[in-house]
This record gives sequence, structure tokens and C-alpha cells, in this order.
Amino acid sequence: MYKILIRPVLFLFDPEAVHHFTFRAIKFFSRLGLGGIFRNIFVVDDPRLEREVFGVRFINPVGLAAGFDKDAKLYNEFSDFGFGFVEIGTVTPKPQSGNPKKRLFRLKDDKAIINRMGFNNKGVFEAVEQLKKRHRVIVGGNIGKNKVTPNEDALKDYLICFEALFEHVDYFVVNVSSPNTPGLRELQDREPLTNLLKKLKSQNKKLAKSTKRKEKPILLKIAPDLTDDQLLDIIEIVADTKIEGVIATNTTIERKDLKSHLTLSEEAGGLSGRPLTNRSTEVIRFLADNSRKAFPIIGVGGIHSEADALEKLEAGADLVQLYTGFIYEGPALIKKINKAILAKMD
Repeated sequence: MYKILIRPVLFLFDPEAVHHFTFRAIKFFSRLGLGGIFRNIFVVDDPRLEREVFGVRFINPVGLAAGFDKDAKLYNEFSDFGFGFVEIGTVTPKPQSGNPKKRLFRLKDDKAIINRMGFNNKGVFEAVEQLKKRHRVIVGGNIGKNKVTPNEDALKDYLICFEALFEHVDYFVVNVSSPNTPGLRELQDREPLTNLLKKLKSQNKKLAKSTKRKEKPILLKIAPDLTDDQLLDIIEIVADTKIEGVIATNTTIERKDLKSHLTLSEEAGGLSGRPLTNRSTEVIRFLADNSRKAFPIIGVGGIHSEADALEKLEAGADLVQLYTGFIYEGPALIKKINKAILAKMD
């Protein structure tokens, strides 16, 4: 139904406008009490899907990637579509409008999206207010720095977000890999990244002690454009800083072998969707093999079918996340992936 009736209509309009319209529609239907109907259609309820990863228990291994529910508006409602967890953000300390519009583009011939949103969000403290309404779903907090904050002061921004969200999320994701904030990817270099992660780990211990809670898992989200040597550095950084895992991968700045119109495909920003499928899986496999599976990996990038998800799990991912595949394939994809995972167990 989604691909035949709903998607063709939505794809007639500007993608960012459609995003906001969809959020309003989901909220409206939820207020009408239709969440139970969505759950009956899309949720696969089977204890064999449960996973315990970095100390957190997930009801199933399929999550919604960061960037979709930036301001933590619909994380409860997205669980009605079958997601086992939702990652909110990227959030920054202060609200920011992001980059000038138009900044979101569909590459329909490639089943892809280019975005240069620029961490548009209402700020971490607005997200905290939204997260006080949480009642059932596992939530990850994806944190970043404000655009106006120079890299030498980036730590302060990450610490502000970390402290604000500590009591409201189940795990953290440190985002230094978005291509849409100038200079951000420079924080992936070994020295600044190691320093940032160690300071966050230290603050994690202090907050756990002062709040009498457990420390929260900290994950690093990396770009697909890293070289093998850089990926080996990531493995060593994870071991050195003792963070709990890696999310592989963010969007890419590569534009290889695209079918879409040249003008469209050359838009600046991060590319996600089908063109990223193979590269993200390669990164997952490289990290898993070269670390001897020393840490958990969440696989994201180009998952448009149950086969794509299974391939990432077999490559070494413990969990997977959807973003562009969810937009192109609809919520039925979540159900298909969970059923495919169960079928592999039979």
C-alpha cells in the first residue's frame, strides 16, 4: 500500500515539507488512538528477536537512525511501526536552524537522498522536555556541536549535551562524521577524537556516581569515507578510550556511479540510501574482522530490503538502523527484516 499509493503522492512534493507533513499526520493518527492498529500490522512480537548489546536490552535489532526524529517528537509513535529502538538527534546545545533551504534532495533513480541539513534542531534542552514523555521504547541520544562553535571548543558542546541527556536516553552516539557542519569531520582525527571520547567517558563516570545510575554506553558514529588505515585507527581508539561501540556508517560525500541527473547528483551534502549499501557493509566487515569483534557495531547505510539487513548482520553488525530505506520502502520493511531474522533461526 505504501509503495503503490502513499509514496507516489508524497514524492510529488518537496522532501523537507513532506517530512514535516508526515510527522503531523503520524501525531494526528496517534491521537485518534490508531497506534494499536499500526502495532498489529507492523510489530513482530517474538522473544527470539531480543538482543542485549552494550548492556541494553532491545526487543528487536531494527532501529530508526538519527536524523529522522531530530527533536525527539515521535519516538514513542515510531515504536508502533515495529522499531526496536529510536535514535534521536543530532542535537546541539543551542537551537540552530541549519543550512539554507533547499537542503534535502531525492535521487529517485538511485533510491537515494542527499541532505545538507546542518544539524537543524531545537536544542538539547527541548529534546529533554520531549523525552520526559517516554514510556516504552529504547532511545539513543546522538550529540554534536553547534556550527558556530570552533573545533577547539567542541568538547564543551558535547559535554553540555551529554549531561543534559544523561538521565533520559539509554545510550549515546558521538557524531563527528556529518559532512554538513564545516570542519566537523576533522574531529575524527586520532588526537582530537581520543581526547573527546576520554573526556566523555570520564564525565560518564561522574554522572553515574552523582545520580546513582549505571554509566551509559557511548558509541562513535563514523563516516564511510575513511581509509583502511583510518579504520584501523578507529579500532585502536575504541580500545584506548574503552567506549562501547561504533555505528557504521554516516552519509558519504562520494558520488560514484549515480543514475540520477548530473545537476541533482552534484548537490553538496551527504548521500544516503542504495548507493551506500556495499560500502557501509565493507566498513562493518573490516571493523569486525580486524578487531576480532572486540566491540558491538550498529550497521546503517543503504538497507532497502531484508537481504541488505541480513548481509550487515552477517558482516558483523549486532543491530541495524534504517533511514533512507524507511522513506523509500515504508514501515513494512521493518516487519520484513524481523521476519527474515526469525526465518534464519528456523
